[in-house]
Amino acid sequence: MALVTDAASERRPAAARVTDHGAWFLVLPALIPILVLSVGPLLYGLLLAFTDAQSGRTAATRWIGGLNFRDLLHDTLFWESFRIGLVWAVGVTVPQFLLALGLALLLDQELRLRRLARALAIVPWAMPEVVVGIIWRLVYNPDAGVLNETLRDLGLGDGRDWLSGLATALPAVIVVGVWAGMPQTTVALLAGLQNTPRELHEAAAVDGAGAWRRFRTVTWPALRPVALAITALNLIWNFNSFALVYVLTNGGPGGKTRLPMLFAYEEAFRYGQFGYAAAMGCVMVAVIAVLLAVFLAGRLRGGEDA
Repeated sequence: MALVTDAASERRPAAARVTDHGAWFLVLPALIPILVLSVGPLLYGLLLAFTDAQSGRTAATRWIGGLNFRDLLHDTLFWESFRIGLVWAVGVTVPQFLLALGLALLLDQELRLRRLARALAIVPWAMPEVVVGIIWRLVYNPDAGVLNETLRDLGLGDGRDWLSGLATALPAVIVVGVWAGMPQTTVALLAGLQNTPRELHEAAAVDGAGAWRRFRTVTWPALRPVALAITALNLIWNFNSFALVYVLTNGGPGGKTRLPMLFAYEEAFRYGQFGYAAAMGCVMVAVIAVLLAVFLAGRLRGGEDA
């Protein structure tokens, strides 16, 4: 009997190894594209940041160490674009979340034509950013745009060039970013709401809790993990925005909407400074990773305290 037990125990590690190999075999189809399309370019960009790589250059690319990063520390235009990027990311993410939360709470109710309303709510999500940018350029058109025509009809002025004004360009672009990004936040929050047990709401209502108290004590605690995840993702996505702002303003006027990604794009493909642009990308990844870690740590700590 002891011999049988020993033999079985010797076979278990081999079976476990087979299982592990099988798991890796199943993961490989998803892992290989990530390595090739994400990790590989990231490592290549990191390597490129320490070189003097330029477009159209006949001489061999040289290793220059941290010179690109040293120059970047004194590049006031880049840090100004970084500041604009942070304003853009927060300015889009916060109202995006608040509006999406209100819409998700509304769509979670037993409304007539609720399915149709949910389908219409995700229409902006289905549109490419380039198309969204073109549509909103028409809306903001200073001569025949819907916005200015409406203002004229209401007697609120003759309208203005929203995307070319130094004071209005960034707020106008932020409005478009909120409109375009709200659907995915709504879908995520709506999924979280539907996973909240209805029995908890019914019990709170029986105890005499009003709508606000039910939201604070039942809905929000269940929704907090989803809200944390989607807010963090939105901050990353919004900070790394490119196509929408590129189509709307191309970084103008006077660099007032030049996000960091636009700045790096111009350095690489307009001025041919590939090494310098790669250094910008590395700095952006590092700073956003630190800010995101601080944000998540604070939110998680707040959740534990609650």
